Amino acid sequence: MSFDGAKVRRFLNIYKHFYQLCAQTALFLTQINNISNFIIIFAPTYIIIYYMEQKNRFITANYQLYTVADGKKELEEQTSEEHPFQFITGFGVSLDAFEQQLIQKESGTTFDFTLEPADAFGAYDPEGVHKLGRETFMINGHFDHDNIYEGAIITLMDNEDHRFMAKVLKIEEDGVTLDTNHPLAGKTLNFTGTVIENREATEDEIQHLIKHLTGGCSGCGHHHGDGCEGCGDGCEHDHHHEEGCGCGCGHCH
Repeated sequence: MSFDGAKVRRFLNIYKHFYQLCAQTALFLTQINNISNFIIIFAPTYIIIYYMEQKNRFITANYQLYTVADGKKELEEQTSEEHPFQFITGFGVSLDAFEQQLIQKESGTTFDFTLEPADAFGAYDPEGVHKLGRETFMINGHFDHDNIYEGAIITLMDNEDHRFMAKVLKIEEDGVTLDTNHPLAGKTLNFTGTVIENREATEDEIQHLIKHLTGGCSGCGHHHGDGCEGCGDGCEHDHHHEEGCGCGCGHCH
């Protein structure tokens, strides 16, 4: 008996869509009639099929990042051939919308897309501006003038040891005003560039990334702007700069 690979693939495809339909029907019926047994039977199979199809991609790209306002573009950041942006999808290393755009691109293809603030770094939040006492930035009894100056981007740590980035807006006798919004919050972003490589990530690459994300390179390169909520005077001034840590520092995704 001969093995027909094409027929098998067609069968598996039909099987997959059958269970997708079952899962969707089950969800609908559960919502209106609470038929929980039905979804218990069919949903697990659909979930397994769905996640088997989701592969972490290793993507290398060169790009130019522009902010767009009133029809004008301003260059904010760009990579180079010597230092392209490399990341593995599915780990929150880059913006979800950025990932989804590049996942669709084959190696060697170009891209040009625009993200509204809602798909990028969100709206600018005035409550992200905080004033901390000068004592927060003292080293050996002296104010840290070398690192704390207007316009500086610094790393802070809250009471729960969570790091976040902040921009120094103003230095006064009674304190330092910081903006914990992401520098691109409220901005419309335009990305142009080329996908150099787009392939499935290897297990070694995934494990290496997980090692960095779980302590090997804490806080590296991510300007999340999580805010200073609840930290008050408990914020600690962290002088452990992220430069040169070797896992995509400086990229705003």
